[in-house]
Order: sequence, then structure tokens, then C-alpha cells
Amino acid sequence: MSAFVPASEVGILDSPEEVLSTLRNDGSRRWLYPTPSTGRFWRRRLVVGWALIAFFVALPIVRIGGRPAVLLDLAAREFTFVGFTFYPTDTFLLLLVGIAALVAIALVTALLGRVWCGWGCPQTVYLEFLYRPVERWIEGPEHVRARRDEGSWTLDKAWRKGAKWAVYVVVSALLAHTFTAYFVAWDRLIEWMTGPPTEHWGYFVLATLTTGLVLFDFGIFREQMCTIACPYARFQSVLLDPDSLIVSYDPTRGEPRARRGKKKIAEEKAGERPPLGDCIDCGACVRTCPTGIDIRDGLQMECVACTQCIDACDAIMDQLDLRRGLIRYTSERALEGETTRVFRGRTATYGLLLVAVATVFTVALTTRHAYDVDVIRAVGEPYLELADGRVANRVTLRVRNQTASDATFEAELLSPAGGSFRLGATPPVPVAGRAMARVNGVITIPGETFDVGAEAEAVVRLTFSDGTVEEAPFTVLGPNR
Repeated sequence: MSAFVPASEVGILDSPEEVLSTLRNDGSRRWLYPTPSTGRFWRRRLVVGWALIAFFVALPIVRIGGRPAVLLDLAAREFTFVGFTFYPTDTFLLLLVGIAALVAIALVTALLGRVWCGWGCPQTVYLEFLYRPVERWIEGPEHVRARRDEGSWTLDKAWRKGAKWAVYVVVSALLAHTFTAYFVAWDRLIEWMTGPPTEHWGYFVLATLTTGLVLFDFGIFREQMCTIACPYARFQSVLLDPDSLIVSYDPTRGEPRARRGKKKIAEEKAGERPPLGDCIDCGACVRTCPTGIDIRDGLQMECVACTQCIDACDAIMDQLDLRRGLIRYTSERALEGETTRVFRGRTATYGLLLVAVATVFTVALTTRHAYDVDVIRAVGEPYLELADGRVANRVTLRVRNQTASDATFEAELLSPAGGSFRLGATPPVPVAGRAMARVNGVITIPGETFDVGAEAEAVVRLTFSDGTVEEAPFTVLGPNR
């Protein structure tokens, strides 16, 4: 029988290699200092990135039909997208939106790989085109900053760090308020911002927490959001296939790699030296990678397809008079010398499913009723027997106006025969655009209706000022005779 060894004496075994590019073997943080490569893809991403920043900021500001383009009002349980407002009763429509989003992600990934991560994700856009440029502007190039960070604190280091974090706080506060505007309309947000803190202390707490989270994410956590927290990287193993577009190194052309200059490469071309691969093992692709990987090791979970390694490698190829594309947009099938298939079973299935979901959503949205009517039972006794033999049920009529125009309505009992519906408000009852009206009422029906059971089916008909007629069923309860 083996002797028992306390857990405290076992210790932690070191990993034989780095598990993640942002972690060392002992589990400590490995800070990255990616050098920007301002090539053709970087310039395109810069334009796209700042266009997206303007788009992200404008969405809660621009108004369509009198409402923000995007407003996720959780308190009022209203979700507005480009002029259309959805409510909790629109469960089917919201379900279709969720399904369409998942299918679209699968389709885009199958075709274009992680193009969203490298070109459109706010994490990448804000970090690479806002926070890191501010850092380079204040603290200098990456190699200078790396040496300064490893050294002891000096006045130069202190003021640069302080200035950088001061700018970060301001930028993070602006982003936090922009993010909050997606859930609270800007006019209300400005009212809270300009009002006394004691009247809107909850907002100030929320704004402070959100600013802190944004500051932590882009100032400290950074690329670990992509390599550790974001689940999309884990999904790529099942969403990608050999025909998906990826950023990859071409080992057939690049190997065997060896360090050498332009003169030796010219001698290889002239046949004066044994030919080697085009990769000169300069490490430019590694130094520029924002997640710290070596793209020459093949497709990796940490790769966000930002194309920085393409620009870095193309610049080296230009200096050596070699053909561009040693690292390029390609597919695993193309690397094997075969033709990439755009239209295949997976993409066809995703495409057809997305078209089907979009069609169903369009039909459901265009045929959605202008008014959502619901009759629910009021709290208290299920029914009352009146002196004249009739039976009364107290109810609450909920009417949601799903249009932008104000309206009024009147209600009547359509069935059973001989019954009546009396509202607790003087008709016609007003209901504002995109608002809900709750009105108490009483349904009264003849007592003989319950000669065959304790329940009866009633129908309440509402006639609106615009001519729309809606009917709402309701089960009336009474004595079992």
C-alpha cells in the first residue's frame, strides 16, 4: 500500500511548453508588444475599423421612425431595431432572429473563416485602432515600451503611464456611455448625466462600473478576451472545414527556412547555392501578431485572422525581391494544391436554412397584428353570481399598440349570446403609440350558460379608431349546475 502524500507537498508541475500564447509555462501572464505592420490589409482594416466605430456610436443616436436605430429597453421590455419594435409577446419573431444569427455565423465562418474577429469585432477594432495607437503615441514604439516596462520606475516611466491611463479613462467613459445608450435612449441618458447625482445615483454607479469594465478589458485583459474568454475560438474547430478561408503560412513554399539575406537568395536563384524555402526565419510575423502566435505552426485557436502577419511577411518579401503570398488568405485545401470549393454541402445547407428563416421572419413580421390584445383574469374571486341570476367575471384587458400612432378602442362581448362586457374606463379608451393600456372590466353572461358545465368560451371584440378589429378569447368561469 502506497504512503499518503499531502497535497501541499506535491506542488505544481510545469507545462513542458506554453499552453497559450499569453501565458508562460508557470501560468503567469506573458505581456505582448505587437509591432504594427502598416501594409495593404492594415490600411483597409483601418478604414473599416473607423467606419465601424462611427457606426457603433451612431446606432443609438440615429433615429428611425422617431426611435433610436437600436434600443434594448430591458426595463420596458421593448427591443427596437431599425424602425421595428419587438415585445416579449413576439417570442416567435425573437426566436427566428436568434436562429438566423446562429446560422449566419455558421455560414460566414464556413466561407470566410474568422473574418469577423479580425475585421469587425469591437474587441479587435477598439483595441487595435484606438487603445494601442494611444499607447504608442504616449509610451513610444513597442520595443522601447517593453524595455521600459521591464526596468525600474523612473519619472519618465511614471508620467507616461499616468498620461496613458488618464486618456484611457476618458476614452473608456465615452465608450461606456455609448454602450449604455444601447439600453437607455440618449435623451434620457443626457438628462441623467446633467441632473443631480443624488436623483440618479443608480445611473452613476452603473456608468462607473461599466467604465471600469471597459478600462480593464482594453487596458489590461486585452488579447486574453480572444484567447481565453471568447467562446468563438473554441467553435472554429467545428465551424471551419478544409475549404474555409483562413490566414495561413505556405510550408511548401517556405520550408526549409533559414536566415539569410538578399545576396544569398540571389545566389540560390542563380543556382550557385542549394535552394531553400522563401522563409528567412526573420520572426516578423510573430512580432506583429496581436495574440502572440507563430502562424508558421499552422491553424491555431488564438489566430483572429487580423492579417497583420500577411502585411509583415509581404514587406519582407518585397525587400528580398520574392513573390508575395508566403503568408496569405487561403484554405487548407488550396495549400494541398487543390481547388477551394465555395459551394459545397455545408454552405448550401446553411444558405438555404438562412433564406428559409429570413422568409418566415419577413412573413411573420409583415403580417404581425397592429395591436396585441390579451384578456386575463383579475385577482380575487373567479366569478360572482348576481342577484338577477347572471354570472360576472372580473378581467383585465391588456392592449399593446404596436404601431407608432396613437389610437383609441371600444370593446364588446361577441359571445356567448346575451352577455355583455363593461369596461372600467369611459370608451373610447386611448392607447398611445408603442404603448400598452391596461383596463379593468367585467364580463357578464346569463346564468343558464353554465347548465352544461362550469366553463364557457367567450370572445371579446375590440374596434380601434383606425378600423382595425381584434378578437380575444377568454374562458368564463361559473357555477357547475
